[in-house]
Amino acid sequence: MTSPPADRPPSLRDRQRAQVRADIHAAAYRLFAARGFGNVTTDDIAAEASVSPRTFFRHVATKEDLVLGAVQRGNAAIASLFTRRPAGEPPDVALAAAIVSRVESFEDVDLENWRAAILTAPELLDRATLLSAADRDQMVQLMAARMVVDAAEDSRPGLLVQLSFAAADFAFQQWVRASGPQRRPLSSDVADALAVVAHPRWRH
Repeated sequence: MTSPPADRPPSLRDRQRAQVRADIHAAAYRLFAARGFGNVTTDDIAAEASVSPRTFFRHVATKEDLVLGAVQRGNAAIASLFTRRPAGEPPDVALAAAIVSRVESFEDVDLENWRAAILTAPELLDRATLLSAADRDQMVQLMAARMVVDAAEDSRPGLLVQLSFAAADFAFQQWVRASGPQRRPLSSDVADALAVVAHPRWRH
């Protein structure tokens, strides 16, 4: 999702575009939950959102992007949150806090609707990862800078990034598959998974 620059308030056009995108996503989630991901076409979604197919594709590249896009594009938000953590904070603590902050930013209603939608497409669930392979190198370099080491010579930044996101993704997917009224908030499950990765070895 493209946001207006942070140094100016969103214009009327920005707000209108954001509302159209929100309407498309909401329509898609309703249809996926009711009929199943594979039984819904982009034309169905456009009609449900009261937009033309042309407008639909102006805002959404593919049907899969409606389910996976927000998660796969989360790296930019996590990287930004990570770089803003206090300089003296241990690297594992800083990364965990950035990941949890990103997860907490999801709106509860949207997250529940998204969960209902993706459960109808289990083949997509394994692709719902908080850090894409394409973005991994950038995160490793950010971690190496915080640890003041060379990632090419020291394996710790790469290992910490891999382990942290593997733990977060595991908790994320477990949360999606869980059922019942006792299901905990997603951020709590992710925080507990990341706590398993925390270890003093990252702090030297």
